[in-house]
Amino acid sequence: MKSNTMINLNAVEFCRAETSLAEHGAIKISTLRYASGVAALRITNKIGEIIFLPYHGQQIWDANFYGRRLTMRSMFDDPTSSTDYLSNYGAFLLHCGATAMGNPGPGDTHPLHGELPNAIYQSAELSFGQDEQGAFVEVSGRYRHTVAFTHNYVATPRIRMNENNGRIGMNLEVKNLKATPMDVMYLAHVNFKPVDGAKLIDTASDDPSKVNVRDKFPEFFKPTVEYLGFIKSLQKNPELHREMTTGKTFDPELVMGLTFNFDAQGWAHSMQALPDGTADFISHRPSELPRGVRWITRTANQDAIGIYLPATAEANGYTAEKAKGNVLSIEAGGSFKCALEFGALDVKDAAQMKSLIEQV
Repeated sequence: MKSNTMINLNAVEFCRAETSLAEHGAIKISTLRYASGVAALRITNKIGEIIFLPYHGQQIWDANFYGRRLTMRSMFDDPTSSTDYLSNYGAFLLHCGATAMGNPGPGDTHPLHGELPNAIYQSAELSFGQDEQGAFVEVSGRYRHTVAFTHNYVATPRIRMNENNGRIGMNLEVKNLKATPMDVMYLAHVNFKPVDGAKLIDTASDDPSKVNVRDKFPEFFKPTVEYLGFIKSLQKNPELHREMTTGKTFDPELVMGLTFNFDAQGWAHSMQALPDGTADFISHRPSELPRGVRWITRTANQDAIGIYLPATAEANGYTAEKAKGNVLSIEAGGSFKCALEFGALDVKDAAQMKSLIEQV
């Protein structure tokens, strides 16, 4: 792998008019700024594009590959400058954590999904190179979170996009700058759009003893009696959720903790297999992200599926997960690291991944 060209981005140089910034192989990058003031990069390759927010959470706001939008449907057309989770809701990728994550429970004071989703990054950069798949671009940045007497860390995500396919690679490091240990929680919130007729295929078990279907909801959700009955049926038969049926609602949301098997390289795989033979996918290493949830909401206002949201813990807030022993600790000067791959697969690659899943 060769990576020998880098551009340090400057936030003040992003303007409302979209402006070409760089080209590398078949990859083209331009800058733009939304009316909200949020700076963005449009990164295109041979088969699609992503919209990346280098200073606002290092979010992938939108993703389109093979002529199809991958991103969830939300009430937001464009990103807002808010750092409140529900006031800027609808990105394709959100980083959640790192001092806490999930829905705050009794005794919790942290915001929903922590400080990372809409964190304001102090720096951002592009780097370019070649690997076995051809030309690639990586986008990275640095967010330092310091609160006197409590927290001091740097989060450094890195997103890679190749010129030839719809696969997105992600690496994240959270480095503890304190002279004492740091508790850390992390969840990768990758939000696909459900496709009617699609089926969920993965290396997870459908054994009810290995599936945790959440039956308690945040106060702002008001599930119906019928939906609570559906949740109870899933607790007995988890496989009932696997088909995206036209007209089937998930209101307010389905949250399931899953137990994954993994391949010889240590990767677990999850797919939304579409009727046309293509697929959406996410792959993670359970050794790095041992827990997490499948998340589905299908309502008149939101339509989203977290095929799997790999995480260090389930999404019940700091206090509950700490009591379960699910909160990791980083030693002084140490780091938490993880990697993911996600995105869209053509017919050939989708068939290969389905075969791999069946072997696992």
